[in-house]
Amino acid sequence: MLGRNKPILAIDIGSSEIKALEVSDTSRGITLTGFGRARIGSQNDTIMAINELMQQCRFKTKRCVTSVSGRSVIVRYVDMHQMSEEDLKQAIRFEADKYIPFEVDDVVMDTQILEDNVASSDQASMRVLLVAVRKSLIEEHLLLLQEAGLSPLTIDVDAFALGNAFELRASRQGGLSPEKVVALIDIGANKTNINILKGPVSYFTREVYLAGNDFTEAVSRKFNLEPDEAERFKADPGDQATDVEEAILPTLDDLGNEIQLSFDYFENQFDRVVEEVYVSGGSARLPGLQRAFEGAFEKSVVFWNPLEGVEVAAGKIDTRVLEAYAGQLAVGVGLATRVRRW
Repeated sequence: MLGRNKPILAIDIGSSEIKALEVSDTSRGITLTGFGRARIGSQNDTIMAINELMQQCRFKTKRCVTSVSGRSVIVRYVDMHQMSEEDLKQAIRFEADKYIPFEVDDVVMDTQILEDNVASSDQASMRVLLVAVRKSLIEEHLLLLQEAGLSPLTIDVDAFALGNAFELRASRQGGLSPEKVVALIDIGANKTNINILKGPVSYFTREVYLAGNDFTEAVSRKFNLEPDEAERFKADPGDQATDVEEAILPTLDDLGNEIQLSFDYFENQFDRVVEEVYVSGGSARLPGLQRAFEGAFEKSVVFWNPLEGVEVAAGKIDTRVLEAYAGQLAVGVGLATRVRRW
């Protein structure tokens, strides 16, 4: 009971910005008691930005959870003979070199059984999630947090944090239908995360390296602006929204095509159709994005608010600022769900 209200910090360290959410698990559910963000550049800037956040926001805890992503993070969905979780952890080390492009000794691995009896055969089988992250990335991430005086509790993966945020939101609306297939698309600065769920279970994840910075570059070329100016103009084009839409449309089409390839792969592998697409992230509200995506996917495209599953402590946070950034907080909210385990 004492541990139930003990807060943690959910820290989403992106390529251009850090977002920190302080949360507690209360009788009302996960409650947000603090929020801060800071722009970053180099690795040293990251440490400075975290220190600045801690000083300005006066968070009550240094216990934190965070996540990793990128090319050093490998996610695979593997079919294996049925066995216990304990036996699986032993067996997967002998099988891992088939699925990951790194030496087994150079990675941290984890597994989770997703479902049993995935195919009819003489021997029972199960589908297993395998995640492998290079130790160097984990160590770098831990060092950043520890140098800022924080105490990391666990490290997640961005795509799975995204799924946890969506599940938390759905829990306020009666939960996820166990057979419904949805795609979560989170468009950040350097990359776009894709996570396809059937019910609460992730069946496909992918990172596409087309995202907000590519849109900014397109605007910069079109209007002959410096990158910082183009970023501001992209976010608030005023009466030139149509011109901005025209500038970013080729990049939007490229991103839509990559996402559609992911849908095609999933649908061919599992003989299931993606029914709805939910979009979040800093570039989700770009002019023309919804129209371009709905045309490319021929599916409903929904912008969702990750904070719908979170209580906000009254009087502790500027709600106008929070609402303005809500769409960018999917990974942070997903990390915040870890408060129930700590």
